[in-house]
Amino acid sequence: MTNIAIFVDVQNVYYTTRQHFHRNFDYNAFWRRVTENNNVVAAFAYATHRGDNKQAEFQNILRAIGFEVKLKPFIQRADGSAKADWDVGITIDVLEHVDKVDKVILVSGDGDFDLLAQTIIEKKGKQIDVYGVKALTAGTLMKAASKFEPIEAELLL
Repeated sequence: MTNIAIFVDVQNVYYTTRQHFHRNFDYNAFWRRVTENNNVVAAFAYATHRGDNKQAEFQNILRAIGFEVKLKPFIQRADGSAKADWDVGITIDVLEHVDKVDKVILVSGDGDFDLLAQTIIEKKGKQIDVYGVKALTAGTLMKAASKFEPIEAELLL
């Protein structure tokens, strides 16, 4: 069995699947796919905390599937823009867990993770599989990954 660690950028996958497919990501289907014949050493889902009940229910579903949910407060700026960026937190957790696994699985299309992917492969000698909406995933991240898995119909609700 391959030891894996899973890292899901919840906001990124939510917005990209909604924008491109007008559908939601199917976390159960994803979990079944990536855990088959693999040993999950760690699984994290990174989300924002807004304090609403619907979001809390969703986070409880993620926990029931097997994810440890990490929350960051949602910050609404005076100009109307919002901030809830987990890039640094995800990167730190990946680097803390990479030596315990054979493969890292990252769900995000964010090009900021291309350097992380290169580091995992070149300096740690590990695999990193990236799942993302192909049309909305940074080309640099797809190229840097050991394997890019496009999120398509079978991973959508």
